[in-house]
Amino acid sequence: MLKTKIIITICFLMLVSITACNNTPSADPLEKNNTTKETKPKLQTAADSKTKIKLPDTGQAQCFDSLKQIDCPSEGEAFFGQDAQYLSNKPSFVDNGDGTVTDQNTGLMWTKAAGEKLDYLDIEASSFAGYDDWRVPSIKELYTLIDFSGIDVNAKLRSDQGLTPFIDTEYFDFEYGDTSSGDRIIDSQWATSSLYVSKVMNREECFFGVNFADGRIKCYPTRKGKGYFARFVRGDYTDNDFYDNKNQTITDKSTGLIWQKQDSGRGMNWQEALAYCEDLKLGGHSNWRLPNAKELQFIIDYSRSPDTTNSAAIDPLFETSEIKNEAGQKDYPFYWTSTTHLNQRNAQEGVYVAFGRALGYMNGKWMDVHGAGAQRSDPKTGSADDFPQGFGPQGDARRIDNYVRCVR
Repeated sequence: MLKTKIIITICFLMLVSITACNNTPSADPLEKNNTTKETKPKLQTAADSKTKIKLPDTGQAQCFDSLKQIDCPSEGEAFFGQDAQYLSNKPSFVDNGDGTVTDQNTGLMWTKAAGEKLDYLDIEASSFAGYDDWRVPSIKELYTLIDFSGIDVNAKLRSDQGLTPFIDTEYFDFEYGDTSSGDRIIDSQWATSSLYVSKVMNREECFFGVNFADGRIKCYPTRKGKGYFARFVRGDYTDNDFYDNKNQTITDKSTGLIWQKQDSGRGMNWQEALAYCEDLKLGGHSNWRLPNAKELQFIIDYSRSPDTTNSAAIDPLFETSEIKNEAGQKDYPFYWTSTTHLNQRNAQEGVYVAFGRALGYMNGKWMDVHGAGAQRSDPKTGSADDFPQGFGPQGDARRIDNYVRCVR
């Protein structure tokens, strides 16, 4: 990040007073260079105010191309502008020594223990560590804990030895699925209070939860017979506060981030998405970038969906492209983030967020299987034609050429 340079020339005139001269202009705090950057955005056209939320960084510290880890590129080189090159609020936790952990960025206090799996309807917070205001977190609150230094695992594994989950286990207890009891090793789904306003699998009520074993959000059924972990939270958490700057940008005054009002209008692969934002000039600024996973997920509006509001899951201040999905329905795109989704084999997938239905191919047809507001992953390059019936056990739609909404 460029530092403001102040050059003061003090001119001594014979028998005259001292005069100060020539200050160079201040640089934009987000202008790009080829090093790791700290993003400390300022409100550009909205009234100045303190941001209400310090959104934690994703924890991803390495750079990747479309397949593997690489040295972080310099500005102008391929794959410049990815997650690790823009640092925001470094994750910071305090173990309170009483079974609770405080997040120093969000101010939220969390229970440390994993506890036992319960049916969704049986999950209920109770008094603990001298506090009686614990509650089940929202999906946005729980997702602040995800750590993308984690590595997605092969669901067929039987042992969790040597695995790295998507949460900081120095502060939080974590359990993979118990394969001895019939679980898959990736069955580490964590509950939230965020019910989907629509249905999945055509008629299933579900809630958005985080899987800290595989690093994704999906909508899980609320019916009995499916156990979930719960981590309870206490404290206040502010939602978005959007302001239309009237220059094709929107400020979220809750975080201080400034967003592209209109999306890219077309799909592109991950490398192209990085370059699109790096090259964007909009609203009088050129320091745009592709958002990381936490930043993009935070602007989802979980009260909206294609089936209930006939819209994307985002505030209507934003302009969102319409697409025809794999089922032939009017829908809304998946959007790339700058975050790589690592697995045990390679780094060929990037994180995306679904602002429309998150489709899968099941029982011979396409349907919404994860919900509008899910976070999944796609190959960074390739062709969607190679996946005519999706990918994985629930036939996740693979589009690869996803849309983009830049941030600064």
